Amino acid sequence: MKVTYLGHSGFLAELPEALLLFDYYIGSLPELPADKPLYVFVSHRHGDHFNPAIFRLTEKYGQVTFFLSHDIRLTPAHMERWGIGREDEGKIRSLKPRENYRVPGLGTVETLKSTDEGVAFLVTVNETVLYHAGDLNWWLWKGEDKGWLGNMTANFKREIARIAGRRIDLAFLPLDDRQGEYFYKGMDWFLRSCRVRYAFPMHFWEDGSVVRRFELLPCRKDYSTVVCSTADEREWELAL
Repeated sequence: MKVTYLGHSGFLAELPEALLLFDYYIGSLPELPADKPLYVFVSHRHGDHFNPAIFRLTEKYGQVTFFLSHDIRLTPAHMERWGIGREDEGKIRSLKPRENYRVPGLGTVETLKSTDEGVAFLVTVNETVLYHAGDLNWWLWKGEDKGWLGNMTANFKREIARIAGRRIDLAFLPLDDRQGEYFYKGMDWFLRSCRVRYAFPMHFWEDGSVVRRFELLPCRKDYSTVVCSTADEREWELAL
């Protein structure tokens, strides 16, 4: 499998069976094989995760399916503005949180409820399992009151508990330096909760130092997960 980091929270995973594109909004896509189906996942409507230009992929690739979080409203006005023709309506699926979808030709797509907006994705293609968090994270911020922080903690842990113990081959996880001393909490909790083979930090706003700092934390010794340095590399060939 080949994985390409496209910037911020955007990734392309090239599997033998299909191409999976997650939260792409910046960066250049490599040339994709036209004979493989392309599945485009958008976790929520925020501008750093969703770019309506993705719908133009149908002009170049014939086998495109879009999985959009339910908060991205496909109103007639939006469809006109985003250039979605009637011939493409059937290629778009709107996904709610905490649901499990069987997709012919792909496998299964499970969703979790974000602690911010939208959903997280757990995608199973044959024996390969990929998780993309979107903005599902343990968002602890200095200055918030105890009640807010308590709710955030409970909501985050409740969602991750739904998949605790699962084997996950690739996990794309937020690691956001804006959280200060709490920057690693969500990723650490996830790696303790699930059996992750490869983890890809994301959502660090081009400040790659946060990835290197994570590798130096004492907690890093507590799990055998390979953390792929998205601060220093853009492509990986992985044997699964």
